[in-house]
Amino acid sequence: MRAPLSWLRDFAPFEAEPAVLAATLDDLGLVVEGIEVVGEGIDDVVVARVLGISAIEGADRIRLTEVDAGGDEPVEVVCGATNFAVGDLVPLAPVGAVLPGDFAIARRTMKGVVSNGMLCSGAELGLSEDGAGLLLLTDVDGARPGMPLAEALGIERDVVFDLTVEGNRPDAWSMAGVARDLAGRLGLPFTLPLDAAPTPSGEPAAELASVVLEDRELCPRLTARVLTGVRVGPSPRWLARRLTLAGMRPINNVVDASNYVMLELGQPTHPYDLDRLAGPGLVVRRARPGETLVTLDGVERRLGTPGRGLGDTGQDCVICDALGQPVGVGGVMGGASSEITPDTTRVLLEAAYFTPMAIARTSKRLGLRTEASARFERGCDPWGIDRAAERFCALLAASDPAVVLHPGTFDERGDVPVPFTLDLAVSRVNGLLGTDVTAEAVGRLLGPLGFGTEPWDDGSGVTVTVPTDRPDVRPHPHGLADVIEEVARVAGYAALDRRQPSWPQPGGLTSYQSDRRLVRQVLCGLGASEAWTPSFVGQADQDRLGLAGPSVAVANPLDANERLLRRSQLPGLVRAVAYNAERRQPAIRLFEVGTVFSHPDERGRPVERSGAGGSSTAVLPGEREMLSVALAADDDDARSAVAAWQVVAAALRLEGVEVQAPVEGAGPPGLHPTRSAWLVAGTTTVGSLGEVDPALVAELGAGEGRVGWLEVDLGLVLDPTVVPRASLAARLPSRYPSSDIDLALVVDDQVPAARVAQTLRHAGGPLLERLELFDVFRGPAIGSGRRSLAFRLRFCADDHTLTDAEVADLRRASIEAAEALGAVLR
Repeated sequence: MRAPLSWLRDFAPFEAEPAVLAATLDDLGLVVEGIEVVGEGIDDVVVARVLGISAIEGADRIRLTEVDAGGDEPVEVVCGATNFAVGDLVPLAPVGAVLPGDFAIARRTMKGVVSNGMLCSGAELGLSEDGAGLLLLTDVDGARPGMPLAEALGIERDVVFDLTVEGNRPDAWSMAGVARDLAGRLGLPFTLPLDAAPTPSGEPAAELASVVLEDRELCPRLTARVLTGVRVGPSPRWLARRLTLAGMRPINNVVDASNYVMLELGQPTHPYDLDRLAGPGLVVRRARPGETLVTLDGVERRLGTPGRGLGDTGQDCVICDALGQPVGVGGVMGGASSEITPDTTRVLLEAAYFTPMAIARTSKRLGLRTEASARFERGCDPWGIDRAAERFCALLAASDPAVVLHPGTFDERGDVPVPFTLDLAVSRVNGLLGTDVTAEAVGRLLGPLGFGTEPWDDGSGVTVTVPTDRPDVRPHPHGLADVIEEVARVAGYAALDRRQPSWPQPGGLTSYQSDRRLVRQVLCGLGASEAWTPSFVGQADQDRLGLAGPSVAVANPLDANERLLRRSQLPGLVRAVAYNAERRQPAIRLFEVGTVFSHPDERGRPVERSGAGGSSTAVLPGEREMLSVALAADDDDARSAVAAWQVVAAALRLEGVEVQAPVEGAGPPGLHPTRSAWLVAGTTTVGSLGEVDPALVAELGAGEGRVGWLEVDLGLVLDPTVVPRASLAARLPSRYPSSDIDLALVVDDQVPAARVAQTLRHAGGPLLERLELFDVFRGPAIGSGRRSLAFRLRFCADDHTLTDAEVADLRRASIEAAEALGAVLR
């Protein structure tokens, strides 16, 4: 928000230097992003009339211009602009002038012609952003050759603060709110503008229009006034200049008065052309499903349809004429059918209070954010409406003294917020802030902000009345902290003693966070680099993976070609591999810990407290945190993925996760049909591994390289109820020697090696110290569809050396257990 200092001075006598005021605003939480000094560097610029324009030999981009600058002789100036003609008034910076930015004007020779100054654009003078042509002054009243430009335009030096106001401070989204905070800190008197509206006269407003409030939930209060004899024209120069400095374009005296009141008091109003309303009056109701309206920006808006936002059931508030035809989106933007035009003579002024959340949802769903909606969705003062309407009428009368304000104000109300009280003990304030303030001091700090305060009889506390322009302050008990925050803010955070915060519970990582951090460390230890890939993908990526079912589409994507939330991290990581390969880094290992999304119909997350008043339940897209690893640095990428999984599983002490070959046609999406497998814990699939399908690798730009792939659902793998963990209990090493036996077992390809290993562990019992798969062999001697798994089993006893007979019995028991799976000893 842009706040001119001259405007703030209407409310309090701010005489401090701009830098001091900026520092004070920062300390109040109204962060100053920048300070702009306006009106400097134009003291020497004068108005000049163009007397003649002639070409310069050998030049096609500049012309010789002869101007009358109020002196005895014409002045010749070389100029490249073409948007002016003979007789126009333009600004002239004579030789010796210094323009904004310390740009000094000197006599120059161009193409053999001497230029005695410079004709200026608005951008060169710091008065606008238009640098395409000269600033034309022909239509400026009273402008004449030789007149100082500042006098002709009524320009005074000013300072504009560029403020960032947080969303929880709706009271500060106005010049009055900023000035109130600043005056309260500096101890200056604060007053609101006292200009009175015209004395009502003529026939009653009720005879000229009508107002009906049908939906008192979306619009708890609606007021309207009637003005006739309106003459639409330009606003007073001072008002137009203030709007410009605040970042708004002046339009006409009626619209400008409405915008001025909104910026000054924070209460939007809307003037309707009463003669352009099909029915002379207003009806406020809920939009019907599919109802349309063309807004002031010329766009047709579809109303009353549910949106994608949480709890957005499509409840839009519409302003209609007396016949029920929509003429505006309540709290957001008016309709084109009833806008103010140069022919407007009768105005129906609407000023209302809308339910903040309803405006927020409507504005977001329509993609229509305005200055009015930004204020309504944060919460305007429902009892500041009358003051805003009075101010509008006073401003309009200043530019149009003949305007008639008709007696009577339409005022329809529902459940309008009212002030409430909080009992605040001083001990609570001092205990939270570490101060030693009194009840009197609390009242002195809160009073300038508009809070009512009444000290308790014993002086131990104060009863605070919260004004309706502070919807950010909650009722008891949470509102006590809000009020204490205001005390600290006005007193100054820098004035508070610094203390080390204490907390009864020490901070630390949860077990899930610790395990996730361990996973990252393990993969870094394997030589992998952590990557980040976008969460938004295109439909082509989903199709390449062969993923069935719907995807979650984003209503307002950054890129129309990437409007889906990813269901797998594979496309992004393989593209990252390709990116590195193009830069001669083909041998790379990448991993990512991120979220993938599923459609609510497939795997949604029910969320309570949605809809109007939080009374219903919504189903949001499912979210899973996945670990994905792409390995492009090994010759046998499928085995490297298995090895990576074994290292991760060992670091996490995971037990019971099997590597299972997929049923034909039901393998992991995007992976090689015969070089991939599922990771299964019991009956739960927790991930997949193998080699990325070479065709997919080529489509994603990685050429003919082979890429190993490991994908794990961290939410499942790190859940002990899904995947058990090995005990951390220490075991004393045996003093006696161990014995190793090797078993080469031929099994069907459909039998997971992990299942064979688990069977051997059970058969070996407590004497089995270690089990290792050290070779996998396929060949004609084995037979089609079968493979040989070579295991090394190490046996050891704690109390004696195993005899040959004991080792033989253990070997036989292991073989018999494997045969139950269909295994054959080679």
